[in-house]
Amino acid sequence: MKFELAATVREQAGKGAARSMRRAGKVPAVLYGQGECLLVTVNPDELIKILKSHAGSTALISLTVTGTKSKPNRTALLRDYQVDPVSGAVLHADLFEISMNKPIRVKVPIQVIGGVPAGVKEGGVLHHNMRDLHVECLPAVLPDHIEVDASALNIGDGIHLKEIATREGVRFLDDPDQMVVSVAAPLSDAKLEALLTSAAGPAAEPEVIAKGKEAAAVAEGAPGAEPAKAGAAAPAAAGEVKVGEKKEAGKEAPKAEKKEAEKKK
Repeated sequence: MKFELAATVREQAGKGAARSMRRAGKVPAVLYGQGECLLVTVNPDELIKILKSHAGSTALISLTVTGTKSKPNRTALLRDYQVDPVSGAVLHADLFEISMNKPIRVKVPIQVIGGVPAGVKEGGVLHHNMRDLHVECLPAVLPDHIEVDASALNIGDGIHLKEIATREGVRFLDDPDQMVVSVAAPLSDAKLEALLTSAAGPAAEPEVIAKGKEAAAVAEGAPGAEPAKAGAAAPAAAGEVKVGEKKEAGKEAPKAEKKEAEKKK
């Protein structure tokens, strides 16, 4: 699919200049590739039209550039873009210029066709194992998407990449043994109940945390704290001497010796 997009070369760069362009109804963009890099602005309505198309990043853009001294007509791909998370407005776009005579490598989305697979009708679950494929081809034969017919798949069946017919001039770059789409058996009631039971079980509080809470309650004298057992020794206050504790030698001896000497005299 091909789209038309007009671009105008800009000289200003930076956040302030970008805000001014958006207020003026333009989207700042960059066009690079083919040995050149241009700062441009594009029309947001034309850009949104490309983004909303089914082609997406595979859409060929016929670009008309105004204000450039080199070729005004070019072909490009939309490589990346930024969107405002609140308003949804497009803030910036990256355009990659390509040559129609050189192969390109891009991601192409996979489209499952054929209606509801046979296995899904029997209760199976359809799995999209791959959402897109890496392909290499000339821009002229670039497909918008790759179709995969999954209508004949039964439960337990699948389609590998090597089983998908390739188009002329298009080469798949992914692993050929990779599963693209499959139909899996549904979970039994017993397995589903076991998974829900194991996931819903309450987590027990670690023992270390519980002990820490009790210790804190005793230290702070909190209500409900376990009282000290009878006979347990209480911590001595600062400077207090326990009964039966020996005093340091030499503290009182000098006074007793003086009294004994006076009596003898």
